[in-house]
Amino acid sequence: MPTIGAVRQVALSAGRDLDRTLAFWRDVLGLAVHARYDPPGIAFLLAGDVRLFFSDGVPAGTVYLDMAGLDDFYATAKAAGVPFTAPPALVHHDREGQFGTAGEEEWMAFLKDPGGNTVGLVERKPAEAG
Repeated sequence: MPTIGAVRQVALSAGRDLDRTLAFWRDVLGLAVHARYDPPGIAFLLAGDVRLFFSDGVPAGTVYLDMAGLDDFYATAKAAGVPFTAPPALVHHDREGQFGTAGEEEWMAFLKDPGGNTVGLVERKPAEAG
C-alpha cells in the first residue's frame, strides 16, 4: 500500500478569462500568481504548501481555504461588491475534536470566482457561550 502525503495540487477552472480569474484570487483573496505559462494559458498560485492550478478546460471545482478574521473579511469584501453565495455561518461544533481542537466551532462562507469555482472560506473559533 502506498504512503500518501499532503495534498500537492488542486486543479481549478480558469474559465474563458484567465486574467480575470487570477485578478479575483489576487485582489479578493490576496494570493499572488506563483507561475504562469502563455502558451498554453495556465497559472499556478500557492495556498500554503498547496499549488492551485488554473486552466481553461478544467471543470469548475470547490476549494476550502482556512482564514482568520472571516467575519471582518466578509463585511469588507461584501461592501466592496464581492458576490458571496453564502455568508459566514456555523457549520459544525467540533465537540470531540474530530477536525481540530475539541470544543471549537467551524464557520464557513462561500463565494464563486470568475472561473465558476466555489471557494469555501473556513475559520475555526472558540465555541460561543450559550
